[in-house]
Amino acid sequence: MSTPVSTPVTTARRRRAARKAILGLLGVLGFLATWQLIPMMGIIDERFLPSATTTLARLGELVLDLEFWRNVRRTLTYWALGLAIAVVLATALGTIVGLVPFLRRATHTSVEFLRPIPSVALIPLVILIFGIRTPAALVIIVYASFWQLFIQVLYGVGDVDAVARDTAKSFRLPRSHRLRYLILPTALPYFMTGVRLAAAVALILAVTAEMTIGVPGLGNVINLARNAGDSPTLYAVVVVTGLLGLVINLVFRAVERRVLGWHQSVRGEVAL
Repeated sequence: MSTPVSTPVTTARRRRAARKAILGLLGVLGFLATWQLIPMMGIIDERFLPSATTTLARLGELVLDLEFWRNVRRTLTYWALGLAIAVVLATALGTIVGLVPFLRRATHTSVEFLRPIPSVALIPLVILIFGIRTPAALVIIVYASFWQLFIQVLYGVGDVDAVARDTAKSFRLPRSHRLRYLILPTALPYFMTGVRLAAAVALILAVTAEMTIGVPGLGNVINLARNAGDSPTLYAVVVVTGLLGLVINLVFRAVERRVLGWHQSVRGEVAL
């Protein structure tokens, strides 16, 4: 049985991946060194910007605290629920509006008016309606993530090639076949991009809602640490939220590559 031989293309990809990983590691080390030097040199008072070693030491203490993990779970629960609701609503409404030209024209002005409204501007309203409870946070998360996906689905459904659509009509293909073999392959790349963007926005708004509304979670921990003047805890939790965002982005990118392995954009990315 012959052993597989690495092709020059595979070897080049591995070298590029290794070089990218090394550069990424050097970037992180450079960032931490700069962070460490700023308070040490007195550029910013350590009361307001604790050193990297102090912050990481505090993070190590938090990792051993059960309440910290409860707050991580609460934040991720808000994130997951809000994202799931937004995905269902945006996919259904985006597909319906995108497939019906009349609805697309009729809702264009409303969409362009509602989409730019910042979610945080709705916080006083949702507090009045729901109080300081979980539904208030979910409304903020859903509103922000909904538009990220809705617009992508709308454009994806509307991007179906006109010739292919007319050909399907002339051959009188059933709606189910047109949806499966024509609309879905065209809209799927838009959908996956929208889900990835919505996931990142949902995490941002989950932490923001916890900070402003006061529901339990990492955002509330940041707020309490700020009020108590506990800078190491504040920055440690900020680092955790950044790491969560990084992990979520990497996971959704991996899913996107897996689902869209047949698509030109992913094949071109892999070939680079």
